[in-house]
Amino acid sequence: MSRNNHVVPEARQALDKFKMEAASEVGVNLKQGYNGDLTSKEAGSVGGQMVKKMIQSYEEGMK
Repeated sequence: MSRNNHVVPEARQALDKFKMEAASEVGVNLKQGYNGDLTSKEAGSVGGQMVKKMIQSYEEGMK
């Protein structure tokens, strides 16, 4: 199974928007489509910010 398959295919746009917001928050300039020119540090910062926001959202939902 490919890692790019989503359980809900319609969620792709929401995930892309989420990724762009997270990148903006950490100062990484993402563009639509291919972003292979990012450093590992930049890509990790975006992914880390996404995880941080997901955890915050989950914790808020528990209250």
